[in-house]
This record gives sequence, structure tokens and C-alpha cells, in this order.
Amino acid sequence: MGSGEMLWIRLHKGLSFLRAKHVSHLNVAFKSMQRLEYKPIKKVMVANRGEIAIRVFRACTELGIRTVAVYSEQDTGQMHRQKADEAYLIGKGLPPVQAYLHIPDIIKVAKENEVDAVHPGYGFLSERSDFAQACNDAGVRFIGPSPEVVRKMGDKLEARTIAIEAGVPVVPGTDSPISCLTEAQEFSNKYGFPIIFKAAYGGGGRGMRVVRSYEELEENYTRAYSEALSAFGNGALFVEKFIEKPRHIEVQILGDKYGNVVHLYERDCSIQRRHQKVVEIAPASQLDPQLRDRLTHDSVKLAKQVRYENAGTVEFLVDKHDKHYFIEVNSRLQVEHTVTEEITDVDLVHAQIHVAEGKSLPELGLQQDSIRINGCAIQCRVTTEDPARGFQPDTGRIEVFRSGEGMGIRLDSASAFQGAIISPHYDSLLVKVIAHGKDHQVAATKMSRALAEFRIRGVKTNIPFLQNVLSNDQFLYGTVDTQFIDENPDLFNLRPGQNRAQKLLYYLGHVMVNGPTTPIPVKVKPSPVDPVVPQIPLGDPLPGFRDILLKESPESFAKAIRKHSGLLLMDTTFRDAHQSLLATRVRTHDLKKIAPFVSHNFNNLFSIENWGGATFDVALRFLYECPWRRLQELRELIPNIPFQMLLRGANAVGYTNYPDNAVFKFCEVAKENGMDIFRVFDSLNYLPNMILGMEAAGQAGGVVEAAISYTGDVADPMRTKYSLDYYIHLAEELVKAGTHILCIKDMAGLLKPKASDMLVRALRDRFPDMPIHIHTHDTAGAGVASMLACAAAGADIVDVAVDSMSGMTSQPSMGAMVACTKGTNQDTVSCWDFFLSSFSFQFSSFYFSTSMSRFNTFLLSSQVPSLLQSTSSFPSFSLTLVLLSYPPYPASPHSLSPSISISLLCLLPFPYSLFPLSRFTSPFHHHPPVSPLFYPGICLPPSVQFVPPSFGPE
Repeated sequence: MGSGEMLWIRLHKGLSFLRAKHVSHLNVAFKSMQRLEYKPIKKVMVANRGEIAIRVFRACTELGIRTVAVYSEQDTGQMHRQKADEAYLIGKGLPPVQAYLHIPDIIKVAKENEVDAVHPGYGFLSERSDFAQACNDAGVRFIGPSPEVVRKMGDKLEARTIAIEAGVPVVPGTDSPISCLTEAQEFSNKYGFPIIFKAAYGGGGRGMRVVRSYEELEENYTRAYSEALSAFGNGALFVEKFIEKPRHIEVQILGDKYGNVVHLYERDCSIQRRHQKVVEIAPASQLDPQLRDRLTHDSVKLAKQVRYENAGTVEFLVDKHDKHYFIEVNSRLQVEHTVTEEITDVDLVHAQIHVAEGKSLPELGLQQDSIRINGCAIQCRVTTEDPARGFQPDTGRIEVFRSGEGMGIRLDSASAFQGAIISPHYDSLLVKVIAHGKDHQVAATKMSRALAEFRIRGVKTNIPFLQNVLSNDQFLYGTVDTQFIDENPDLFNLRPGQNRAQKLLYYLGHVMVNGPTTPIPVKVKPSPVDPVVPQIPLGDPLPGFRDILLKESPESFAKAIRKHSGLLLMDTTFRDAHQSLLATRVRTHDLKKIAPFVSHNFNNLFSIENWGGATFDVALRFLYECPWRRLQELRELIPNIPFQMLLRGANAVGYTNYPDNAVFKFCEVAKENGMDIFRVFDSLNYLPNMILGMEAAGQAGGVVEAAISYTGDVADPMRTKYSLDYYIHLAEELVKAGTHILCIKDMAGLLKPKASDMLVRALRDRFPDMPIHIHTHDTAGAGVASMLACAAAGADIVDVAVDSMSGMTSQPSMGAMVACTKGTNQDTVSCWDFFLSSFSFQFSSFYFSTSMSRFNTFLLSSQVPSLLQSTSSFPSFSLTLVLLSYPPYPASPHSLSPSISISLLCLLPFPYSLFPLSRFTSPFHHHPPVSPLFYPGICLPPSVQFVPPSFGPE
């Protein structure tokens, strides 16, 4: 055989061998890629609770799969029970956490109810290989990696060894769990501090403790061991070198049963508190592309090393030099899987279920080159923790829950609803808020907006803290590391919510159930019956005194009043009566009901006082009404009776002096809107202030009624400051200034019949053609008698209020005046009490207090104005001082010159008078005590800094 033939034979054999070897490899490859039996899943049980259980249930519902929930005795009322098709109790009699760790009960429920597969969620049994094995042994598929892979990845030391074998860099650490404190001491001696203890059989931050010095070693070892034992049932720890200020980056991986593995890019979980993630971001902001490639490449390589199946997460630490170190593999779905779903548009729970059914990743359309990043997503974990108290978990009932939603916002929650009970037994996570935008800043803006819309009441939450994180410049424009929270203490400058609505509801509920909390409350409940408006005649009302005013001038109107033969009444029910009794709380809505009846039946009233004084202020600040609209609407309903208002001279209807042009314009607008008579007064009878108001009212075309504030007792010869001559002199000045009507304004209710007779007769003798109008309060109970005396002495008009709104700090009774003058030459109108007697009960809770339910004749000597009596009642009782039975008010005349008894002015000496009482000093003996009293500044300046000159003899 020639050499050529031999060469041919050798080549032929060699080619045959290579052909046979190639076919053999192809057969192996073919067998490895052979289609496994596809076993569709028809019923899934979630061996978990809360938000993750609901997340899986929703995915199953979308796939047409029936769902089964399990729950502990403590979770009987939790939402995840309602979201499943079936729900079963497990761990009866066990502690709350142990119930969800009780494998026999979970397997029993699965077998008895023909469950095809179990999804472990995260936490609890999700990384327990014995649970995965128990499922397989029971013929129930475990939606996750194989039991062997769960065991390897769950053992942090074995996972570390596998990473080293795969060529993935790791942090220096122990190769096996340490058995005692001595081993930790030896490791720290070799590698130095800081070091970190980690639980060998779990994650989530539990069982992790950083040690920075030898002195901290023993305490942190003990605590880490206890946490790991409590959370995972095994206290085994390993120890590693602690990387200072790293970024915590994790990569989402997904594998199938055919050896295919893909990554879904990374998440930045660096914002942590005690190793518990607070905010997660995908993809990681400002991450070097080459570092991203290394991280994802190593993650896939490590997964293929162990033939990883289903979803998992490979976690890394990245130092300031962009070197990455493997930490661990979480062989389960992560809490923050949502941000990966948002940027990749891959439903990871769907993928988990399909992989467990036997589908390959290519069948699911999940090939590496088809997975792209779309925008940025941020997840915030809203928890029931109080950042101001070290994130201490809060528990209780959610009283109010309103979430933030809208474009780019996803909410994953469980117990986030009104009435939910937040249990102390489980994780404090309330709702996961996920924001998706085109970039990091847009996503952060959406998240901030959504969190601002949340309203959660009843439990504390970390939302104020999260809002501070989202507005931090380092978070928005830089990179964050695991020390971000520790290095930014301003994140804890929290601005708590005002919670105004809930506080108001709590207060109203408390008052409704328990009554007012004041020491002398009025506990009468408002009447449940609406007052019945009496029948109103058809047609226009009869003409009244306003018709005279409209046809003629204010001067002619005054002459008509003076020529009238009987006593005229001004009705204060629409203003001063309810100001005195009900703090001006009667609404325009209520007054409008009776206004047409008054117009038709009381056309011969002199006027109706319905505006000015405190009405303007209260309407705006308390009733939230427009006082101008009140005037306009009442004018339309009562066109025939003059309207009267109280004008505080240069103060208009306020509490300070206004520019002259403002007062003039105010009167002009008031007249245009229906006001007729302007009662002008000054609390100190200071003529320049009064004349300004008179001129403003006169220039506007109104009737000017100048009112002299009354105090003292003109019938008492011992009271010389405010004598009869004082009032006559002051009246002369007002008549010279052009007033149309002269008024005596007795705000303290001090007029007694004798003094009334003397004063009115002197004024009538001095001004025979001037209409005289008397105003008083019936606080002492002498009001009706005094007004009758005024009428007999020559007064033309007196002020009264309808019976049910009269008496006490209000005006004398209209019904009493009518009854007492009937058949005499002072005969007047009839009373219209039948409506307001039922109407006033609706406002019964606004009556000042039980102390105001009786007359007090002591006021005639103390001269306490009615407003001061009602105002001082509460503070006096709160200081355990009974103002009216142990009166402080007479003390001030001994120390200050007597002032006019007008309510606003008399509020000034009140704290001055009350102060010695609170120091157990008698107000009647104001001589220097053994221990001198030093009055607080608030008691003195208003009454001693400025007292305008008074008129008349001293």
C-alpha cells in the first residue's frame, strides 16, 4: 500500500470520527433543549399576606388562574383575604409571624384544595429551601427556583463560594457562619474595622449590624444574632469587611427551565435606613455604562453557574472607585420589582408563572436584545412609621385615606383604606407608590405630586420624610449612597400636616357626645324642629316710615317722628339682640325667612337695627357671608321700614381709626345698598371722632342719630364725673353738629327709672323739637321699667327685642313694652314672638353660659357692661374666680379714672382687675399690700397710655 493510500485512509477515519463526535454533541444539545411537558397552572396559592399577596392574585386573575389565600388569626380582617377566590386559616393558636412560617398547615391547605402551584411572595418562607422541597414532595409546584438553588443562594456563605468560582468579585469575609464572638474578634483583627454582621439565612436588613470599634463588637453581635433568630428561625451569622459609603445596586434576573437567563437591568437601592430600603430607582442614576455592563454580565454568569430558574435578584455594593462586590442573591421576587416592570414593560409575576408552567423565555418574547430601558421609575415605600421618633412603627385605625394618583403613578397596596386596622404584628408597609417618567427628574416630580395628594389620618406615616428626600438636590441631580440619610439630617426637618378637618370633626364629635368642655357650658341641644314661618299676606306691604324718608328729607323724617303721638319702637332682633345673646351667629338665611312677615305686619316700627357693630366682622370671619349682600337682600324683602346701623365714629365698623375718606366712602356705599339711619357713637364720647362719623353719614344722605354713651347714675349725687350737666353739655355740642336724632346709648344697662326720668326730662326741656331715642340692655332686669319711665318723660323711641331674643344682655322685651303701654297714649305695635321663640332654640348652643341665665342687679353698682359680663364669664371661671359674686371691676376706678361703661372700652381694665384676684388680693383694698404686686404689661398699657379728653365737669 502506497503512502498516498495510507494518507487517504487516515483522513477518511479522522473525518468519520469527527463526524460521529459532532453528531453526538448535537444530540446532547438537542436533548437539553427538548421541550419539557407544558403543565398549565389552574390554581395558585400565595403563602404570604398583604401587598405581595394581592399583587400575585391580580396577575393570576389576568391569566385566568383561580387564587387561594391563607391568613393568620390576626389577619382575619385583612384585604388580601378578599382579593382571593378562596381563603383559609393557617397557624391557629400560633404567634402572628409563626403562623405564616408553619409549613405543614400551608401544605395541608394546598393539598386539600387541589392547588397546582404555590407562590411564596417575599419574606416569610420565600427563601426557605425546605419549604420549596415540601411543595415538590406534595406534588405542588413552587413558583421560584429549585429547592437546591434556593438552598445554595439562601446560604450566604455558599453563595459567596459560588460567586468566587464564577469569577465574580466578593467582599472579604468569613467562608462559613461564625460560631462565637471570638471568631468575629479574630476577623476584625485581620481586616480591621468597620465590619458587618449578616444573617446567613435571610435578608431585608434583619440580622445586619455594622461595627465600627472593638467596644461595639459584643453588643452588635448579640443583637444581630437575636434578630436573625427571630426573623428566620436561625441565628447563624457571617461577618464581612464593611464597604464605606457604597452604592447598593441590584440586578434583576430571570431564568427558565432550559438554561436561558436574561437580566432586566439594575435598580439603585442605596437610600436605606438600617439596611431597610426606603426609596428604589430604576435604572440607577448616573451609572457608568461600562459598570452597568459588568454588573449585568456578572449577574447572568452567576445565574448560569447554578442553572438559576425563575425570578431573582443579584445584589452588589459599588464603592467610590466603581468597583463592585457581590453581596447575595435573593432567590425570590423583590419588594422593588415594580420599578423594573415599569421601565422594561415586563410583568415579572406573569413571567414567573409561565416559567413554572414550563415555557421558555424565548416563547415569552424575553430575549436579551429585546429588553430595553424606557425612562425612569422611582418607588417610595409609604409606611406607618414616625420619622420624628426614629421611624417607630405606628398602629391603629386609618380614619381617613385618600391616595395620590394620576398619569405615571402606580399604587401597590393592601391595607390602605379608610377603617383599616394597622397591626403591630407585621411589617409597617402601607402602600408602594411607583412613579414613571422619561427621566429621573420627571419621575421625581410625579412622585412628589402624588405624595402631596395623599391624606392619611389616624396613624403616622413617613410621607413628610419621603417628600424631603424627593426635594433633596443630591437625590435629584447627583448620586446617593447608603449613607445618604445619615449625612442629610435636614431630611428630618419634617413639616407635619395640619389635619384641620379631622381635628374639627373630632372636636365636634366630642362636643356632640360629651357636651361642651367649658366650665359653665350650655348643654342644650339645637331644636330638631325647623321654625314655622307664619302666613304672609299677598300683595305689597303697607307704607311705613321709610316711605316718608324716601319722599322727603332726613330733616322732614325727624319732624314726622317728633310729631308722632305714640311711643315708637326700634327692633334690635336683627342685630344687637343676637349679638348680645348668640355672639352674632344668626345667618342671613335665617333672617330672610321672617323678613317678609315683618315687612307686612310691622310697618309702623320706627326702624329695624340689622347692620353695623360686630355684624360686619362676624359675617366675614365666622359666618363666611358677605355683609353687603345681607343688607341688599333684606332691603329687597323689607322695603317699607327704615334700616338702622351702628357706626363707631371714626372706626366705622372696625376696631381702629380709619382714614377719613374710607369712613366717608363706607357710609356712601352703605346708603346706596339700603341703609337709612346711622347711629354714630364713640366709646369715650370723643367729639372729633363722633363728628367725623356724623359728617360721613350726613354727606351720604342718611339720617344722623348721634348717640351719647351713658355711664354712672345721674340720680346719684355722689357720682359727679358723669352728671346731668355732662350729658346736657355733650348733647348741645351734638345738636350744633347737625344731628337729626339724639340718642342715649346705655350699653351697660345702668339706667334706672329715676335716672331715666331725670335725664330724658332734662333733654326734652332743653331740646323740645329734637327726637330722643333711648337704647339700653336688660342685664339687671330693670330695662322695661326704665324704658317706660323714658317714655313717660318724653322719649320718642326706645329699643326693644322680640320676647324670645330679649332680656339679660339683650334689650328689654317688646312684648312687655306692648303690654304695659296698651291703652295708654304710648300704645304701640304688637309682638311677633311666635316665630323666634322656636327659631332661637336652634341657636341654643351659642348662648354664653349657664351663668348668664339670670338677671344680676349687682351690675347697677359695679357698672359692668353686658359685653364685659359675657366676655369675662369664661376666663373668670377658668381661673376659679366667680366674677360677678366677687367683683373685680370696681377696683379699677380706685386706680384709674372712671371710664365710660361701653363694652369695648371696659375690656381694657378687665385684666387689670382680674389680676389681683388671681393673686388672692381683695380688689376692694387696693392699697400697697405687704408684698407689692407687679402688673403684667398687658394689663396696663391700653388704659393708661391714651385716654382722650372727656367733656363736662371733673
